[in-house]
Amino acid sequence: MRSMHSVVILGSSGSIGENTLEICRRFDIEVEALAVGSNIESLAKQIELFSPRYVAVADESAAAKLDFPRIFSGEDAALRMLEHTESPLVVNAMVGYAGLAPTLRALEMKREVALANKESLVAAGAFLDRSGIIPIDSEHFGLWYLLGKRRAKALYITASGGALRDMPLGELYRATYREALAHPNWSMGEKITIDSASMMNKLFELLEARWLFDTGNIDAFIERSSLIHAMVQFPDGSMTAHLAGTDMKLPIAFALRGEVDEEIVPPLDPLSIAPIEFEEIDKERYPLWQLREEILSRPKMGAVLNAANEVAMERFRQGESSFGEFVADILEIYGRFSDREPESIDEVFEIDREVRAGA
Repeated sequence: MRSMHSVVILGSSGSIGENTLEICRRFDIEVEALAVGSNIESLAKQIELFSPRYVAVADESAAAKLDFPRIFSGEDAALRMLEHTESPLVVNAMVGYAGLAPTLRALEMKREVALANKESLVAAGAFLDRSGIIPIDSEHFGLWYLLGKRRAKALYITASGGALRDMPLGELYRATYREALAHPNWSMGEKITIDSASMMNKLFELLEARWLFDTGNIDAFIERSSLIHAMVQFPDGSMTAHLAGTDMKLPIAFALRGEVDEEIVPPLDPLSIAPIEFEEIDKERYPLWQLREEILSRPKMGAVLNAANEVAMERFRQGESSFGEFVADILEIYGRFSDREPESIDEVFEIDREVRAGA
């Protein structure tokens, strides 16, 4: 049974990071190091509560305001901090493509990586040592939980449908960034919430599952309650589903403890569960879903897909595009670079630079 005595947490001020710290406190796990982007207010509180040996802050101006003896600052702060740590487990909850380099370095250092940073596998899954990765996305944790050592016929994950799932199609194209942030089921970071509205988040999770479970036989459906996270169909014709409340502490606890035999989340009462229904992901409402077969047959193209998404999302965030234009931007950029399929980790970084510069 894996039971970590100390961990490094990258992205400690986000919801995954905060939940990881709760699990550390509950099971008396030492927090060796913490990394944030710019949220030094949260970091200062975490330092007081957990007394890490090292901290890293990507924003140098924010780092200058923090009085701490062993602080790393700058864009590569988390990478430089990793070199000084000894913990066998790194929890990577960083947001976006910036999380790839720390994942790569931690694996090179023979650390296990509890991975919530989707972009690491999306952009570079073919070139990572996936044997060292422990998934803490609820969908991939659910698949792992259901599979055990058994062979699956098909894997399924679920989507909430995002903030705009009920907006009339006539209004959808003009939707704003703020409207796309109003998620009906949960409150998480801005990027994952926007990705949920566009269905990019589910494309990313299909790619993650492709690399983690070595199969392209993966699909997704909308399940509005977010109680079912994953389903597995077995060769004998039976299917199992993983149900749990929307609380990331469950997969995090398994990542840090190996096995969990006590209550982490409140148990579901079958009599109180509303009828569960599944819906097909409609390509008219979610035009990005037309890329599903393409990215599963050419999974290395995740490097292009991720860069296109981040470029288009920044325009959307700045108010330079509507929701419909944001989605169209992604498809246009992806199409323009659809011949750029990386064959090495160096090419992943090269293609990412090309897409961002060209877009």
